[in-house]
Amino acid sequence: MLMSFYMWVPLFLFVCGALTFSSKRKHLLLTLLSLEFIVLSLFLILFIYLNKLNYELYFSMVFLTFTVCEGALGLSILVSMIRTHGNDYFQSFSILQC
Repeated sequence: MLMSFYMWVPLFLFVCGALTFSSKRKHLLLTLLSLEFIVLSLFLILFIYLNKLNYELYFSMVFLTFTVCEGALGLSILVSMIRTHGNDYFQSFSILQC
């Protein structure tokens, strides 16, 4: 009973993050924050699953490493976009500009 509750909470967090990601499409910062929230909920699901099956938690460290790399890449894109365009609106960002 308690273990099923522990699995429903991260799934609820994942759905909330996906709804936030799909509704906040104007700002790059809000989309990056919702993506990080989704990744943290996936990490929680992975951690609970690996603990339930008594596996090693090495894969969770690899997952966190890739998550940090993804977050740093997103922040660098955000900083580059703010320096070139002055804001983080997707409307002012055009792929065709050099």
